[in-house]
Amino acid sequence: MTPSRTTSAAAADNPSTTTRRTSTSVPGAVRRLEQFGLPLLLVILFIVFTANPVSGPTFRSSANINLLLGNQAVTALVALAMVVPLICGYFDLSVSAIAGVSNITVAAAMSTYHLPVWAALLAGLIVGALIGFINGLLVAKVRLNGFVVTLGTYTALIGAITWYTKGQLITSGIPPSFGHWSAQSLLGVPRPFLILIAIAVIVWYIVTQTPFGRRLEAIGSNESAARLVGIGTTRAVWTSFVISGVLAGAAGALQTSRGGAGDPSVATAYLFPAFTAVFLGATMLKPGKYNVWGTVIGVFFVAISVSGLTLLGADVWVQPVFNGLALIAAVALSTLIARSRQAGAAKKQHARVDAERSSPQTSRSAQT
Repeated sequence: MTPSRTTSAAAADNPSTTTRRTSTSVPGAVRRLEQFGLPLLLVILFIVFTANPVSGPTFRSSANINLLLGNQAVTALVALAMVVPLICGYFDLSVSAIAGVSNITVAAAMSTYHLPVWAALLAGLIVGALIGFINGLLVAKVRLNGFVVTLGTYTALIGAITWYTKGQLITSGIPPSFGHWSAQSLLGVPRPFLILIAIAVIVWYIVTQTPFGRRLEAIGSNESAARLVGIGTTRAVWTSFVISGVLAGAAGALQTSRGGAGDPSVATAYLFPAFTAVFLGATMLKPGKYNVWGTVIGVFFVAISVSGLTLLGADVWVQPVFNGLALIAAVALSTLIARSRQAGAAKKQHARVDAERSSPQTSRSAQT
C-alpha cells in the first residue's frame, strides 16, 4: 500500500479528523467575535444614534463629539489606573479617591500656595504616587487584603477631602488659561483625548512589551508559581500600585483643568464608571484578561450609550441604572469567557496526554 493510500484509509477510518479540519474556521470566527464584539457594538450604537431623527442632529454634532472625547478622558485615566494592579490580580478601589485628592491638591497649590501651574501638576502626581506607595506597602509587603485596604483608603480619602474643602469648590487663584488649555483642540481633536491616547500607549507598552508587564501577567495567572520561578512578586505588585497612583493623580490633575476648580465630588464620581469600563474591556481583545485598549473602548461605549439615550429623552436615572447593569453584564461576560477558555485549555491538555499515552500503542500496532 502506498503512503497516500495509507493516509486516505486512515482518514476514512477516523472521520473526526476531517470534521476537525473543516470546523477550525468556526472557532476562529467565534474568537474574532469575542475579541472585537465590543468595538463592533460601539460602532452600531454610534450609527443608530447618529441616524435617529430625534438624537441624530445633536449627537453627531462636532460639539457633542468633542464633549464626549474630552469629558471621558478623565474617566479613562482612572480606569487605566485600576487596570495595572488588576493585571497582577489585585483590586485598587481607591483610584477614584486618589484622583479626587490630586484634583484638590492641584487646585489648592495654585489657589492657596500660589505655585506655578507646572509645580501644582507635579504636586498632584506626587500625591498620587505617595498614596499608591502606601497602598502597595500594605498589600504587597504587609500582605493585607488588597480589596479591603484600598476600600479603606477610598473611604479615608473622601473624608479627608471633605474636611479640607468643607464641601466647597476651590476656584479662586486658578489661572483662567489653565482651564482654557484643556478646552482647546489640536487638529480638531480635544487635547484631553490626545493626552489619554498618549498615556494609554505608554501603559500598553509597559504592561505588554516589557519584562515588568510579563511579570505582572505571570503573577496574575498564579502568584505562587511566579514566586517559585524567581519573580520578585512583592516588588512587582508594589510597583503596580505606585503606577496606579500616578495614573489616578494624572486623572485628577486633568480634571482640575477641565473643571477649572478643585471639586470634592470628583472623589466619588469615577469609581463605578471606571469599574464598568475595566470589566467591559476584559471581554475583548484578550477575552477574560484586563487590557488597556479594551478599557478605553469600554469607557466610550458607556459614554456613547448614555449620551444617545439621554438625547432620546431618557430620564436622569438612566445613567446610574445603565452603569450598574453594564457592570453586571461585563463581570458576567468576562468571567464566563475566562472559564470557557480555562475549560478549553484543560480539554486540550487532556487530549494531548491521551495522545501521548496512545502513541506507543499506535507505533507497536503499525510495526505489527
